Amino acid sequence: MIAAPDPEKMFHLSRAELAVFHRDVHKLLVDLELLLGIAKGLGDDNQRSFQALYTANQMVNVCDPAQPDTYPVAAALASKFFGQRGGESQHTIHAIGHCHIDTAWLWPFKETVRKCARSWVTAVKLMEQNAEFIFACSQAQQLEWVKSHYPGLRSRLQEFACRGQFVPVGGTWVEMDGNLPSGEAMVRQFLQGQNFFLQEFGKMCTEFWLPDTFGYSAQLPQIMRGCGITRFLTQKLSWNLVNSFPHHTFFWEGLDGSRVLVHFPPGDSYGMQGNVEEVLKTVTNNRDKGRTNHSAFLFGFGDGGGGPTQTMLDRLKRLGNTDGLPRVQLSSPEQLFMALERDSGQLCTWVGELFLELHNGTYTTHAQLKKGNRECEQILHDVELLSSLALARSAQFLYPAAQLQHLWRLLLLNQFHDVVTGSCIQQVAEDAMSHYKDIRSHGSALLGAAAAALCAGEPGPEALLIVNTLPWKRTEVVALPRSGGAHSLALVTVPSVGYAPAPTPTSLRPLLPQQPVFVVQETDGSVTLDNGIIRVKLDPTGCLISLVLVASGREAIAEGALGNQFVLFDDVPLYWDAWDVMDYHLETRKPVLGQAGTLAVGTEGGLRGSVWFLLQISPNSRLSQEVVLDVGCPYVCFHTEVHWHEAHKFLKVEFPARVRSTQATYEIQFGHLQRPTHSNTSWDWARFEVWAHRWIDLSECGFGLALLNNCKYGASVRDNVLSLSLLRAPKAPDATADMGRHEFTYALMPHKGSFQEAGVIQAAYNLNFPLLALSTPGPAPATAWSAFSLSSPAVVLETIKQAEKSSQNRTLVLRLYEAHGSHVDCWLHISLPVQEAFLCNLLEERDPAGHLALQDNRLKVTFSPFQVRSLLLVLQPPPN
Repeated sequence: MIAAPDPEKMFHLSRAELAVFHRDVHKLLVDLELLLGIAKGLGDDNQRSFQALYTANQMVNVCDPAQPDTYPVAAALASKFFGQRGGESQHTIHAIGHCHIDTAWLWPFKETVRKCARSWVTAVKLMEQNAEFIFACSQAQQLEWVKSHYPGLRSRLQEFACRGQFVPVGGTWVEMDGNLPSGEAMVRQFLQGQNFFLQEFGKMCTEFWLPDTFGYSAQLPQIMRGCGITRFLTQKLSWNLVNSFPHHTFFWEGLDGSRVLVHFPPGDSYGMQGNVEEVLKTVTNNRDKGRTNHSAFLFGFGDGGGGPTQTMLDRLKRLGNTDGLPRVQLSSPEQLFMALERDSGQLCTWVGELFLELHNGTYTTHAQLKKGNRECEQILHDVELLSSLALARSAQFLYPAAQLQHLWRLLLLNQFHDVVTGSCIQQVAEDAMSHYKDIRSHGSALLGAAAAALCAGEPGPEALLIVNTLPWKRTEVVALPRSGGAHSLALVTVPSVGYAPAPTPTSLRPLLPQQPVFVVQETDGSVTLDNGIIRVKLDPTGCLISLVLVASGREAIAEGALGNQFVLFDDVPLYWDAWDVMDYHLETRKPVLGQAGTLAVGTEGGLRGSVWFLLQISPNSRLSQEVVLDVGCPYVCFHTEVHWHEAHKFLKVEFPARVRSTQATYEIQFGHLQRPTHSNTSWDWARFEVWAHRWIDLSECGFGLALLNNCKYGASVRDNVLSLSLLRAPKAPDATADMGRHEFTYALMPHKGSFQEAGVIQAAYNLNFPLLALSTPGPAPATAWSAFSLSSPAVVLETIKQAEKSSQNRTLVLRLYEAHGSHVDCWLHISLPVQEAFLCNLLEERDPAGHLALQDNRLKVTFSPFQVRSLLLVLQPPPN
């Protein structure tokens, strides 16, 4: 429906006209239009419908366009009709001025700056002329742009905010995608947004405002509440392709049990124009009749901006309280939600994710954007962590707060719901890739600076430090850089959130604590890789024919099936090319057949064994893959390079498992959830393509198979087949989307017991956060060191950063979450010089009753299932 734009398109203005505005004529036209709408909308079985029709007929009879003195007589007839009041039981519509502006979509970021100025100048003019008009405006980034480029407009907006007419809403930096950003990135959307709104307008937002996005994570209620928000407005689930969502006003209960009040405007739009048809639809379409008697009505041109017009306002004011219609009042989000809260006693509750049954191609489109997002989330995590440790260990180190804020805001900008999803034009994608490049470049420099400060010692030769930014001890194979650009493999052990000196060339042959990797190539061309934990066998084309958990002898691949099977689908959606993948694409499945004899041994064993092969996907596209098994590693990695030149094709990789379960588990932000592997109901079937973060798992009692990845989000588990979505090839709105070279890694991990007990969560983190080999300006420390460790594997220490407030520059923020779905008491062991510790919310506001007692450099923190907790650690003053 939306084609790629023509960059050469030109417009020629040949004529412009000036006209005199006759307000009395305008009012008559508005009245006639509304009367016609009432006559049509209420239908021929409604008395009020005929009264509207006859009133309009009388107005036409008495009004002579050539005689302006007849206009007041016609206007009086309309006023008599609209002055007849409705009863007290009438539904109340809260009309809120709105101007949804996509931060980038079919236009670049720089054009959005101008869209904001044009649209909000219009809104200011309307606020000047209509004292009762209230305009709700979201997205701190857009307000920051106006602050920078249009300071005069910014002052006017602040003036009308003081009057209560300009109302900042949302609390986030941009209206981000609700699926793909990490949990920490979602927290930062609110942290940056709420702090900006507080600074610019003197208060934070109380409503999360996300009218247009492509699904809603089950962790959003907890994140909202942790950021001071208990109310949520959206409407996108009205786009469901299969099932109609059953509510417009309800409580939403998230993964941890947190609840927020949610309202979907029943008119199913965020760009109403104030006509009668929309007003009547708002009432008749409301699915919570009897439970609540209030609804939102967001009016104003949106997506590309524009916002409300005087005509829209005139319509809504005229309809205020007219018999036969709902009450219409110009209102604010605060007034709407206060009314809904008064009626909330009978509202229903929806538990878990709000899954949009459409636009599920956005989990895969523009794979390079997804990869950049995942990598930059990881880089900023590592920079903050290392900088925090350097702050605690070095009196001279200055935490790079301003640089990190700039980099985070770039990343948050790219998480807008039409950017990271890939549903944007080529120019936007290029801008986003440039942002990712900046984050990588500056992040790398900040990492180096933090490592240097952390390990500052006597001058000496440059050395390597191996850093582990995850909260558990790791023993892994690392490729160490050597002189001349070469690399050598080493097995290193690094403690939790800490470092260890890199082994020297003379110590690279230690006695292995585990069985070395054996690589055996059979006469038929198949190859077996075995590290004593798992045994992997690939056929001569590179397909996986066996994956055995050695200790139990349990086979993970379904009998007679092939794993690591690449499959190609025709991918021609009904409507939205970059957005959608339709269920019927599954009927076009075509396995990509490899050629025997292409499988070759790469690394022959010891610390690492590997094989590689080539695969011709089509005449235009090809793939090469290295299959790697390391000593002591519980999963086998598939390092993949694809040269992709297709049109309307979808590439996936499949792993049929020797596992039976009606539910599969998918990682989401700060936790995981289950989705069905069957299609019993239309709700089950609509989840034929879903999203996940770093891992998915299919388990039965005592055994399971997990599929990990380092930059993919689209996935599915149908029956016993785990499928990872790799690449799409849509042609609109970006004809070049996904074309070219791609690199990514996925991994397969069979396990005994549950995925929690087997360490699948930790394995997926390890894949995404490789050990860092960082150069130090002087000799590296001689011994290993750990800053933090946890007593429970159920708890993940997700983030370590400096507190946002400048008055707390010697205070660290730690964010932890319970990852297994259990109640747990966890001890946090601390090696840093901590003076005091407190619980805080996600906005880093101290909990008055949240003082934590330090016992022998330990803190006890209690968690319920999937709970996110934040701590403030006040560091001791540095020594003089």
